[in-house]
Amino acid sequence: MSTPAPSPQSPQDTLDRLRAGALAGATRLDLRGCGLAAVPREVLSLADTLQVLDLSDNALTDLPAELAGLHRLQVLFASGNPFTTLPPVLGRCTALQLAGFKACRIDTVPADALPPTLRWLILTDNRIDALPDTLGRCAPLQKLMLAGNRLRRLPDSIARCQRLELVRVAANAFETTADALPAGLLALPQLAWLAHAGNPFSAAQEQRATAAATAAPIHWTTLQCQGLLGEGASGVIHAAVWQPAGAPAQPAALKLFKGAVTSDGLPRSEMAACMAAGSHPHLVGVLGQLAGHPDGTPGLVLQRIPAAHASLAGPPSLATCSRDVYATGLRLPAAAAQAIARGMQSALAHLHRQGLAHGDLYAHNILADAQGHALLSDLGAASFLPEDDPLRRAALQRIDRRALAVLLDELAHLCDDTAAAQALRADAQRQRA
Repeated sequence: MSTPAPSPQSPQDTLDRLRAGALAGATRLDLRGCGLAAVPREVLSLADTLQVLDLSDNALTDLPAELAGLHRLQVLFASGNPFTTLPPVLGRCTALQLAGFKACRIDTVPADALPPTLRWLILTDNRIDALPDTLGRCAPLQKLMLAGNRLRRLPDSIARCQRLELVRVAANAFETTADALPAGLLALPQLAWLAHAGNPFSAAQEQRATAAATAAPIHWTTLQCQGLLGEGASGVIHAAVWQPAGAPAQPAALKLFKGAVTSDGLPRSEMAACMAAGSHPHLVGVLGQLAGHPDGTPGLVLQRIPAAHASLAGPPSLATCSRDVYATGLRLPAAAAQAIARGMQSALAHLHRQGLAHGDLYAHNILADAQGHALLSDLGAASFLPEDDPLRRAALQRIDRRALAVLLDELAHLCDDTAAAQALRADAQRQRA
């Protein structure tokens, strides 16, 4: 008889073992939701080993100065705590690469709170109205998550963050396109994923797109929810059956948004983008907006994706930062890789013609079958291209094409045919030109 697998250790169990001195040499600590008002002193005894610390969903309002003694600490999650100031001690954490402070109450980011070693900074859903110029000293920074704050401008020093690849500034207080998208940001050589919807300067475009929607709202009572299909940054997707009045029932997918602000922006911005995107053979089709949910939850009713389609990759990991995670050993036939490439080029060109930047063209947002028929999903980071600023419009399209180039390079790496791989890489170079 096989031995049952041990049950996962809860954060409270981890805390108890930590306090009992039973975690000497630990490299990771999960202390989420333990009701902590202060960092346990025993954490500080792990200075020589601790690399990942999760303090999310506690009652912390500050971090101790001694945290700087954790000289191997690379990843710190502290989301869902009532911080009002980003703790200055972070700037003295000499190995810190990821700092996650989502959904706190932060309104102040001190100049000395940003360690120059940062690769990934998450400040989503706070109350920040300004960032310090010291952001520019974070030379390794690749991902900057700022959606759902009160920013009116970005520091000029962001132009020095030459490795930035993904930026989220949606759902802030930017009054003009130039405030949200300064020239220094748009000129960054590796920027490939950018979201800026849900700001005052884009409100009129989003409202017009919503008002122009031709699809009637779909009432909750006409939907029968079935099993879970998947979950993304902005929402949870369920299989559903839709029974339109006077028409046969049809399979559908129901996306229910998670909250008022996601890592990419606002649900209403995503819905506006979906309405503006229109129909295309390589886009997941939208049947209509959800109406009448018992809890008032916003949602979208989408076309059900055929069962033969699956996500091309998984989302980035802590280790890969801005790059998707593909299944180990995955190889693609040349015909399939080329078909995916053609489909995504066509879908992106269509979105640009519709006045949209996708902002999140990643393999994990692509559903494909074995023959390479691919569908681009998830407009959560989509943003309207400016109508009165041709230079920024062109820059945003160029940034989207840079993401496409990354995808083409990845397809080339996966392709089982040398000549086809070379052609994909050449196409990637053209997208970057």
